[in-house]
Formats: sequence, structure tokens, C-alpha cells
Amino acid sequence: MTSDDEGMTRVTGLQRRKRFRRVLTAIALAGSAVLAVGCRTQPAGDQPLQLWTLALAPKFNTYMDGVVQSWTADHPEEPVRWTDLPWGSVERKLLAAVFARTAPDVVNLNPPFAANLASKGGLTDLTPLLPEGAAERYLPSVWQASRDPQAGQIAVPWYLTVRLNLVNQQLLQQAGVQGPPRRWRDVPAFAKRIRERTGRYALFVTVVPDDSAELLESMVQMGVTLLDGKQRAAFATPEGRQAFAFWVDLYRQGLLPREVISQGQNRAVELYQSGELALLAKGPEFLTRIQTNAPQVAAATASHPPLAGADGTANVALMTLAVPRQSSRPREALALALFLTNGPNQARFVREAPVLPSSLEALAQVRAELSAERPTTPQAVQLRQARLLSLDTLERARVLVPSTPGIKRLQSIIYTQLQRAMLGQISSDQAVNEAAREWNRYAAARWPDS
Repeated sequence: MTSDDEGMTRVTGLQRRKRFRRVLTAIALAGSAVLAVGCRTQPAGDQPLQLWTLALAPKFNTYMDGVVQSWTADHPEEPVRWTDLPWGSVERKLLAAVFARTAPDVVNLNPPFAANLASKGGLTDLTPLLPEGAAERYLPSVWQASRDPQAGQIAVPWYLTVRLNLVNQQLLQQAGVQGPPRRWRDVPAFAKRIRERTGRYALFVTVVPDDSAELLESMVQMGVTLLDGKQRAAFATPEGRQAFAFWVDLYRQGLLPREVISQGQNRAVELYQSGELALLAKGPEFLTRIQTNAPQVAAATASHPPLAGADGTANVALMTLAVPRQSSRPREALALALFLTNGPNQARFVREAPVLPSSLEALAQVRAELSAERPTTPQAVQLRQARLLSLDTLERARVLVPSTPGIKRLQSIIYTQLQRAMLGQISSDQAVNEAAREWNRYAAARWPDS
């Protein structure tokens, strides 16, 4: 289980893209076969509903087993078989299941993966199957993020994560700074002061193509529109040029660690824990890691709202539950997805997992429980404050990067051109133009009629 900037089992970018193309080709072929005969996969008879999740086992086995048992007690005619997959094998497993016509009934996906599958007809549009008022049970921003403009409501939101700014107050004091910046426009002056007064760095935002989308999200917060309605590049604009120049200038001025172009977000954690970084953009759960690995740095750490654009919008990372088109029992599968994501079940999950719920009922319950807590140690007080701040952040958060098929390709293209500009091979304006041209060539091949 992870947010979109966390690594699990990783493969190289080329391997990932090749695997993903094979998955999508298989989905397209399977979808075409289904449409040709005008029906879904043959009914499974007494076979259990197949539920696939990502990276929950073994830590959350007790919780998941309890939820499945509770479902079965209420729906003895619809037993569930739960299978958990590591991130590194999900594409291969799904590919094999599609070829074998044994795709699961409910599958745990992030929005980009769901959008790619939906674009090939691989997911069920849940709109006609949803009970009345279902949408009102969830945080509106993440319900909307689970909807595809062409394919409809392709998923039900499940759990969420938001980043906070974990701030080393000692470094700020050494630099004579009262507090961290709240807006991206204030970062350059802050970064320069930290660097000049302490010799440390203010922040670490990776430009490694297959790693965190944080930099891409920052561009949206700066007012950049990434793609237009025809899936063509919309970032070759004054706002886009300014955003590219923002990151290129920070790097060329020595205000970002040199390794942002070669290492991912794990390096940011290492630098923060060693006292070399003033800000760490991570969720509250990372406080426990810092408390264990670097207690002196943890003692100097305070939680602050994440960096945002002019309108204050923050990013939220989302995991969803979707129903593959091959499922022979889409209504029952949707009922299971709604059961897993209802208020009581999400509230129980959040007590065990370092995540936030998408259910409004669960959000209210979690806030009430946190507000009533009376922690007795400084570490517990610190963690409670961070979790309350993360709940507040949700009120102004949304999924910033559109879940467009190929969005990881767009990230790779933009990051690669930014790297070239940071290294002085091209100007930041040239990087914008090259990225737009490269993406548009890809988009014209993928969406020729747009």
C-alpha cells in the first residue's frame, strides 16, 4: 500500500512501458471479443467473487480477513476470495488473467492505471449500477477523480494520502526564518536563505522520470494546464514557460541538491534524516520513521501545510476499487466495492493504516477520535498534530494531475527535457517546446482522430 510517490518493487521505465503496452493490448483484444459476442464472460456459478488488492498483505491481513468475513456473513451466497499482489507484479498478473479470461471481479487500482484500462474498454462504467445517493457518501473531489470523461464512473474511491511539509525548525532558526513558505512563488527566496545561512538545502523534488509526480503537480499548482480536451500539449504557454524556468533556475543556482536529476524521493528522506534538508514533503506516517531513525531531527520537526499555488489547492493521492469488464457479476462486484469503502469499514482501516478515508462518514469519525485523543508522549503529540493537519489539508485538496491514459509518458517527457535544461544542454524555453513536440507526436499516434 502506498501513495503515488512511494516505491514498491520497481522495474526500469522501459520494462514498465513494455509491460503496460502488453497489458493494454490484451485488454483491447479481450474487450473486442466480449463486444463481438455481445455479452460478458460466462457466469461463474458458485465461484466466489475475486477481489484483488495491492500491497496490503501481510500487514493488514487481520483487517482484510475481518472485512471479508463480515461481508460473507451478510452475503452467504456471494463469498469472496481475496488476493493481494505486490506492486511489481500487478501488470503481469493482470495480463495473465485477461488472456485466461479470469480477471478479478473487483480490483484495487490507482487513477492512472484505471484510466489506461478504461480507455481500452477494460473497466465497467458503474453509473447505471450505482444505488441512489452513492456519490454523496464520498469526498466530492475524489469521487470526481474516479470518473472518466469518456468511460464514465470507472471506480469507487477507497483510501487517500496527502503530503505535509515536515520542517526542521532548527535549520529555519539558524537561517533566521520564521516559518516555511506556503506558496511555490516564495520558495526561491527561502531556498536561497537556507543555503546561504546554513549550507543545507531547503527542499528536494526529484526529476527522475519514473519517480514522484510532485514536480508535475507543482506545475498545475502554478497555473499550468498540462493537456487540452484533445489530449494535446497545453503547457507551451507563458505559465508553462515560467514553471519550467522556476525549476531550471533553482537547480542552476545550486538551490537544489545535484542528485534530484538522478535519485528519487527516497534520497529526500535520507537527506532530511541526516539534517541536510529543511523541508520534507511526506505524509504524517513518515514521522514515525524519522522518530525511529533520527530522533534528534524528529524532535526538531514540526508539521506545516504543504506547498500550494496561488489558490491554496493541495494534492491528494488516491486508490480506488474498479470492476473489470470481464466480471460476470458487476452488480455484486460493485456492492462489494461499496461495502469495503463504507464509513465503518474505512474508519476501521484508518485506525490500522497510515492513510485517510474517502468516506465522509469515516472522515468525521476519524476527526472526532483524533480530537478526543490525549497523547502522553511528545512523539504521540507530534503524530496527532500531523494527522489533524492532514485532515484539514483534505478540505482544499484534489487530484492535480489528470488521470489521462499516457500520463506517465507525459511525466517522463517533461522530466527528461527539464533534466537537459538543468544540465545546461538547452534553455528552459527550448525544454518546453521539445516536451510539447514530443508529447504531441505521441498523442497524434494514440488519438489520431482528436
